[in-house]
Amino acid sequence: MSKRRSIILAVELEGLSQADVARLYGVSRGWVSKLIARYRADGDAAFEPRSRRPRASPNATPPETVETILELRRTLSEQGLDAGPETIRWHLRHHHGIEVSAATIRRRLITAGLITPQPRKRPKSSYIRFQADPPNETWQTDTTHIRLADGTDVEVLTWLDDHSRFALDVTAFVVVNGRAVVTSFRETAGQHGYPASVLSDNGMYYTARFARGGRTGLNRFETLLADLGIDQKHSRPNHPTTCGKVERFQQTLKKWLRARPAAHTIDDLQTLLDEFVDHYNHHRPHASLGRSTPAAIYTRLPKTGPASGPATDYRIRHDRVDNYGKVTLRYNGRLYKIGIGREHAATPITMLIADRDIRIIATATGELLRQLELDPNRAYQPTGKPRNPRT
Repeated sequence: MSKRRSIILAVELEGLSQADVARLYGVSRGWVSKLIARYRADGDAAFEPRSRRPRASPNATPPETVETILELRRTLSEQGLDAGPETIRWHLRHHHGIEVSAATIRRRLITAGLITPQPRKRPKSSYIRFQADPPNETWQTDTTHIRLADGTDVEVLTWLDDHSRFALDVTAFVVVNGRAVVTSFRETAGQHGYPASVLSDNGMYYTARFARGGRTGLNRFETLLADLGIDQKHSRPNHPTTCGKVERFQQTLKKWLRARPAAHTIDDLQTLLDEFVDHYNHHRPHASLGRSTPAAIYTRLPKTGPASGPATDYRIRHDRVDNYGKVTLRYNGRLYKIGIGREHAATPITMLIADRDIRIIATATGELLRQLELDPNRAYQPTGKPRNPRT
């Protein structure tokens, strides 16, 4: 028998006073009075504790926001696009002016039965990830197969910037061969500049090192890269994760294509590819880019390119302007101070260094704060701005 029931029965059946029952059970007289009043009003329901759920939740997600979340989930999924909580959060913020946490969105999707909770996965911190520092430091490339409506197999060749995930070119071919790779690479570089290196798998159109024991010499693509001074890198055999960025891009592309009617011709497929690339580069937030778009990241920093002539001391430094508006840089064993301006104190910066040519950029905005050629004869590189007169 519950304590509530005993207290109520002691008053109602035994005829004890509320004060005596309170002393007997070691509770307050006020609580006994509330129990008796509830019993006389609600009957046996008074034997069970009432719910402590608040009558109102002023911080609850508004119903119209929940409806928008579910609609975004449905729309994005039908379009073959990512529809996870972070992506929905981005769309709510940028297209609807609504701020909701990803955790709240996830709870609403679970409540609606649109997400099945899964056991905790391997933590992201356990993965070893590589990302090129500037745009065009490394291009990843790969091919994939897509079928037309009549079952015809078509090959799609992709060039992807490693730093920004920017899809440089995605082209459909009847068959990808050495000539197609060279032609596509030249045309892509004509639009975006040549990269410093290229990362690919060991396909025959990329390298001849596994052909006939590697005794056939360089193929067309290898010869072109060597002539241009472009470093060529390859994934280890049976290790496709080395080219994981372009592999992941192709998965996203195929998911998007599956949400649409199959193309009837290779030209129709190319139209779809161009539509996807535009959306992917300019309108789709990317999780690994801090929810920025690849185009925004690709155009934020100056591009690098193939090494030519004497080796250049090319470095990238991430630093912060000190309280006096200066940053330090070590060159040829000596430490130099570079003036930026007190108005930029504590600003996170990215320094692009090519020997003595230095560009200093605000990391958050991409604004060029200063460009200079380091004078090795001066320990301090002044801004050149007139000093404020003393008052």
